[in-house]
Amino acid sequence: MSRKLDKCYSIADLRKMAKRRLPAPVFNYMDGAAEDEITLRRNRSSFEQYQLVPRVLRDVSKVDASTSILGQQSSLPLILSPTGMSRLFHYNGEDAVSKAADKAGLIYTLSSMSTFSIEEVGAMTQGPKWFQIYVWRDRELLKSFFERCRNSGYTALCLTVDVPVFGQRERDMKSGLTIPPELTLRTIFDTLKRPQWLWQYLTSPRMELANVRGHSSVSNDAFVLAEYTTAQFDPSVNWDAAEWMIKEWGGEFAIKGIACKEDALRAVEIGASAIIVSNHGGRQLDHSPGCFDVLEEIVDAVNGQAEVILDGGVRRGTDVLKALSLGARACMIGRSYLYGLGAGGEKGVDRALSLLRDEILRNMALMGVKSIAELDRSYLRRTN
Repeated sequence: MSRKLDKCYSIADLRKMAKRRLPAPVFNYMDGAAEDEITLRRNRSSFEQYQLVPRVLRDVSKVDASTSILGQQSSLPLILSPTGMSRLFHYNGEDAVSKAADKAGLIYTLSSMSTFSIEEVGAMTQGPKWFQIYVWRDRELLKSFFERCRNSGYTALCLTVDVPVFGQRERDMKSGLTIPPELTLRTIFDTLKRPQWLWQYLTSPRMELANVRGHSSVSNDAFVLAEYTTAQFDPSVNWDAAEWMIKEWGGEFAIKGIACKEDALRAVEIGASAIIVSNHGGRQLDHSPGCFDVLEEIVDAVNGQAEVILDGGVRRGTDVLKALSLGARACMIGRSYLYGLGAGGEKGVDRALSLLRDEILRNMALMGVKSIAELDRSYLRRTN
């Protein structure tokens, strides 16, 4: 396995390896997006609108990509995004991801839809952790999350606001990976062709949504609990609910899912510490802008009143450097590390983070930049 991972020279290579190792419904759940997947593709293509402009004859014998994000030191301007049900992709799930993040000196964001609990992940490593929440109907459940996070050492909350209802993810509908799952002869046959994944899935403890375990009167099965959590999404909520959460938490608070300057300014008004420019990886509203498309206007509007983080489409170190040059504090990655998880568990995530680290450092040197603090818009040239 390690030798195969060593032959992966990019996130795209890890994606190919994950696709070979995972049953098609599971891979498509990781890889797919809403409807025609135009937003998914736009998240990637929007980086192409800028070129990097290098400086030469500068001393780049020592290059430092470390930074601070909401007061937390980070070895790179990267944060691992929250991703639900990670044990679908590898039986170690969040355990593997959180340990890889800790080794890399990066912040890990645990999803409220995780298959290990707040407490379990909190005890896995000493590394910095955030916890992701939704605007749910049950305020007492949210309060319990806050208290559990305080007791387990999480330093910030991350509120996802772009899921008033679920987007139509047609790859999942076609493959049967829905809530509840719909098995067909085709999906069963495809799963049987991946015996290693199937054996690990069947011989590992039953997958649950650990943070809401016990809240369903029917079962603790992950897909039954997913139905319960789906019912908790409230399409009637507004900014008042987000403001209540910020006050109730009383600490660093990021709002994820901002795609325009007007919403960014409203988030600043209610006290958000960070604005995460995101479209849920293209999994919600199709035909929306790519995240990088709106980054500049949001950075300018916020004007330093909150940290701005880009989440969407990051597959290369050069993507990160472009975002930082436009004024982002850091970038979040989701699929980039999930491809590694699907390809090889913890070692696969290690490989994904190592590839991105090397790309960031190498391209900083090629740009004539010793520190990410030096990056600004003078290092960018817009394509015509």
